[in-house]
Amino acid sequence: MKKTLFLLATVLFFINAYSQTADEYYIRGNAKLSLEDYRGAVADYNKAIELNPSDANSYYNRGLAKSRLEDYRGAIADYSKVVGLNPSDADAYNNRGLAKSILEDYRGAIADYSKVAGLRPSDAEAYNNRGLAKSILEDYRGAIADYSKAIELRPSDAGAYYNNRGLAKNKLEDYRGAIADYSKVVGLNPSDADAYYNRGLAKLSLEDHIGAVADFNKTIELRPSYEKAYNNRGLAKLALGDKDSGCLDLSKAGELGLENAYEVIRDLCN
Repeated sequence: MKKTLFLLATVLFFINAYSQTADEYYIRGNAKLSLEDYRGAVADYNKAIELNPSDANSYYNRGLAKSRLEDYRGAIADYSKVVGLNPSDADAYNNRGLAKSILEDYRGAIADYSKVAGLRPSDAEAYNNRGLAKSILEDYRGAIADYSKAIELRPSDAGAYYNNRGLAKNKLEDYRGAIADYSKVVGLNPSDADAYYNRGLAKLSLEDHIGAVADFNKTIELRPSYEKAYNNRGLAKLALGDKDSGCLDLSKAGELGLENAYEVIRDLCN
């Protein structure tokens, strides 16, 4: 009998010695996350959470892995667990907002970005992200206020924020304000083809056809296969009375795949 009890105790000792702890599953999950083995990481975080259901870090990292697997609803559930355990975790609110934006829950995303801004008032990206969500909901004035705050917080690295604010101003038909913002972008990054293109569009709206051609020239120099730049440069040239060159630009836009360029050619170039 004593021998049987001894053997049982020995077996239990080895089982306990080789069973993994929640921390060990968490660490292994982190390693798999780094190696982009997201399904393996989720499996390890599942075990860590099973052993320690109050481990906010495991929920957070499982949310990251689920996001990489495009399981955004699952990620949102995990980030919600995190903020339930730690209501001051700004990163969890931010990531939940990003996942909600992908699922087109823009109002929910705005609420999460607002939490980030409250917890971390110097987080420029939270204001920018909230501005993007507001722009999609056509709250352009609210978006402009958020982009302006992002610019104030990070003025030396604000190219994307100026560009986004310019797009919002363009929607409000504040073309001069939009041009000023796109000019800021190219001042910070002279190789930003989108900023030249967007500034060209705003100049077209103001019938500054010469300025528009100059911006589309720069766009094409930076991105030679951008069919819309050829199309709009062609329209600007036609407005200036330069029919031959304008129609050649429209033809180039058509060659590059912009089918409606041929409709304009039929109407204006023959």
